[in-house]
Amino acid sequence: MSYLSGMSKSYVGEVVLGSTTTTLDDSGEVTKTFDMSTVTLADVVAVATRFVGEIEQTPPMVSALKVDGKRLHELAREGIEVERKARRITIHSLTVAPTNESHVFTIDVSCSSGTYIRTLAADIGTALGGGAHLRNLRRTSVGPFDLQDAQALENAVLGPSRDALRGMTSVVVGESVVQLIRNGRSLPLFDGDGPWAVSDEHERLVAVYEHGGDVAKPGVVFAEPIA
Repeated sequence: MSYLSGMSKSYVGEVVLGSTTTTLDDSGEVTKTFDMSTVTLADVVAVATRFVGEIEQTPPMVSALKVDGKRLHELAREGIEVERKARRITIHSLTVAPTNESHVFTIDVSCSSGTYIRTLAADIGTALGGGAHLRNLRRTSVGPFDLQDAQALENAVLGPSRDALRGMTSVVVGESVVQLIRNGRSLPLFDGDGPWAVSDEHERLVAVYEHGGDVAKPGVVFAEPIA
């Protein structure tokens, strides 16, 4: 999971113009309303282009980030708001489409890990001269995994463990190298930038190696090779 969580992600959601909320989405209480009846699809598309690329984003209070050992959403429930530092994130792509509601627009976002789509929706509202909140958010991909890989929990079937790392460059090594890996040895750099999913000749996952300057260093070594 430590390798999967940092991958880029994609989302689909709806930006509701005309009101802001305590949580930046439709689960919170409305804090302010705006007359944005004249805003058009072209206006939203034009503003959305400003957010594509590397930008700074301030995490919302209703989030799992910790400040002084306490999660922000816990502080928010106590009515406490603290200063949050803006963070650099990347919006790879952002498309806007109309819905059957004049003040609601669908956004399809591809972004770096750590991006808050609720904050993006609120920022779009502000940039349009009013306010907005998010509703109907759905994550559609994480790294190489998309909705085609999703399973209902009641019918879920576990796949091969090495498939979890299919977004990494796969490397197959012989038994002599496997023994070096088991001793935590650094290895010559493999092709690419890493990290690398290292398997034995039986296609069983042995380790994950990471770029360590002029060598590849073990990030995770498994006690036993896993299928």
